Amino acid sequence: MIRTSFFFICFAFSLVITGALLPVWHILGWLGLKDAQKSYGYYVSSNWAKFLLTAAGVRATVKGIDNIPREGAVLFVSNHQGNFDIPVLFSCLNKPIGFLAKIELAKIPVIKSWMPKLGCVFIDRANLRQSIKAIQNSVEVLKGGQSMVIFPEGTRAKGPQMGEFKKGSLRLVEKVGVPIVPITVSGTYKAMEANEYRIKPAKVTVTVSQPIYFDRLSKEGQGDINSIVREAIEKNLR
Repeated sequence: MIRTSFFFICFAFSLVITGALLPVWHILGWLGLKDAQKSYGYYVSSNWAKFLLTAAGVRATVKGIDNIPREGAVLFVSNHQGNFDIPVLFSCLNKPIGFLAKIELAKIPVIKSWMPKLGCVFIDRANLRQSIKAIQNSVEVLKGGQSMVIFPEGTRAKGPQMGEFKKGSLRLVEKVGVPIVPITVSGTYKAMEANEYRIKPAKVTVTVSQPIYFDRLSKEGQGDINSIVREAIEKNLR
């Protein structure tokens, strides 16, 4: 209970600090320094994530980081075990990233302001029209050179198992043609979901698989892209 209280105090403190850092992002934009603006967003988000992970006692180990293409946008496709997946990936991936994130996050002060600036897109899966619009916005983000992370399961597994991908969850890659990089996150549920939402220390492993190039797959492979990516992620959970 002490760690849980401590974590949420740190979380509130992090909102105050990151909120105070927002004007710098706007100033860089007014000056036309788009690259500096992007780097600044990456700096703020990765350090925010590392601060929260330290407060929670979550230690993440990354394997296969060299599999991430250095140039251009990438679509990271990850399994989704728990609430700590987002800070873990913010802290571990060596590229500025945005998320296709659930609409509920837009209710959190400061986070709702920062996330769109990082290339994040909010999606309401209960609203078909909004979901389609969110996918279209994600395509534009990727076309603009910003890497993104999606969770095709659509919801947290809250355990070590992996759910099925939502139908059409990788359809946006057909419209963009960026490399798909499968990400396997293992252990984040142990920090919260496995403890009736009390915060406990946990060891997490993030495994980055080799990129998959949609346009290099056969027609059969392109039609089976969900299964191909899911298998690449799931094999590292075994």
